[in-house]
Amino acid sequence: MRALDEEGYTTPTPIQAKAIPPILEGRDLLGCAQTGTGKTAAFALPMLQLLAATPSPAGGKRVIRALVLSPTRELATQIADSFKAYGRHLPFTTTVVFGGVGQNPQVQALTKGIDILVATPGRLLDLMGQGFVKLDALQFFVLDEADRMLDMGFIHDVKRIIKALPAKRQSLFFSATLPRDIQDLSKSILTEPVRVEVTPVSSTAERIEQSVYFVDRGNKRALLSHVLKAEKINRALVFTRTKHIANRLVDHLEKDGIRAEAIHGNKSQSARERALANFRAGTTPVLVATDIAARGIDVDGVSHVVNFELPNIPESYVHRIGRTARAGAEGIAISFCDSEERAFLKDIEKIIRMPVPVVAEHPYKPGTPSTQAADPPRPPLNAGRPGQHRSSRSGNGHGNGQGKPAGAAANHSEAPRRRRRRSGSGPAGTTPAGAAARSY
Repeated sequence: MRALDEEGYTTPTPIQAKAIPPILEGRDLLGCAQTGTGKTAAFALPMLQLLAATPSPAGGKRVIRALVLSPTRELATQIADSFKAYGRHLPFTTTVVFGGVGQNPQVQALTKGIDILVATPGRLLDLMGQGFVKLDALQFFVLDEADRMLDMGFIHDVKRIIKALPAKRQSLFFSATLPRDIQDLSKSILTEPVRVEVTPVSSTAERIEQSVYFVDRGNKRALLSHVLKAEKINRALVFTRTKHIANRLVDHLEKDGIRAEAIHGNKSQSARERALANFRAGTTPVLVATDIAARGIDVDGVSHVVNFELPNIPESYVHRIGRTARAGAEGIAISFCDSEERAFLKDIEKIIRMPVPVVAEHPYKPGTPSTQAADPPRPPLNAGRPGQHRSSRSGNGHGNGQGKPAGAAANHSEAPRRRRRRSGSGPAGTTPAGAAARSY
């Protein structure tokens, strides 16, 4: 309580109010909640309470009593920092392990003995295989962002880790969405769980003003520069589907006098942490990110999210725009849609159960001829008068996923396995431009 007072916490969020009591009772829990809802405190606080009230099974020796699995290094680091902050007045040690960096400092920490381990699946399996991680005394297991684990192809690693856990444990399972695969996984991990949902699955944040520009691909970069210069932006997060496009966008924005950095899977851990720190501090107002890297971006004060490329998995849209309107603030989400992305937009509108308002006229004149024919305006879906920029607010929550443009080279892939697009004509994962245009 003293630590929470120092953090300025006074009132629990909905997920905390619903999750903490059953966890304190020792129940397994299935929580449907996205980042930004106070989810980490919802499981960290009762776990710390129970650990403090229960003697270590190894007597005075430190053994791993709690394990939290996270899909990305950024999110794992944030979770570990939260445990350290909430438990600053308790006699526990917390360590985070993840790939992309040397393992020696992590091994040294494990060798000294720790109470709480936060890890990404790949590095944890490596350390387990080398004999540096023993989980036989584990009391608590948390699987966070389970749907993201599935999207990133980590589900087999997760299952291998679960097989190494003691059968008698308390398990907590969190996911922003609950598709069938995730529900099946939860049943294999949890025993008679309490189910907690704080928002409708796959809905969008009610404080986010959404809009879409229909723009041909050749004019997207010019439009992005215009939007970033015209809008009153504190911090803008720009999403692309590939690392290659993210890098090219940063170069384009820098040439246009807009300070930007990229964050994606090819960046070193130190480069990603530096870019994120600059974004938090405001020295870099624009961060260009792929979906996987952005999963760990939990930054207050993101005023705008720009979908430079629409994701081909609709839940990813909800996750992306959920990076803004956090901690009670409002936010703006702007999407660019070219002719080949029309079917993606239709899928997004199905899952958010509403049309995304259209900006019927571009507010700028391209400086160079387009490489494609301009997109025809979409038949209005209650879009209002031509030129009218309508806003929309609905629901609360977010989903997730990682998209990939039709025809993109395989070496741009951010994850070991990719879910295919689930609608549209043509072969799985492809959408001919004509078919996409006819979908409306």
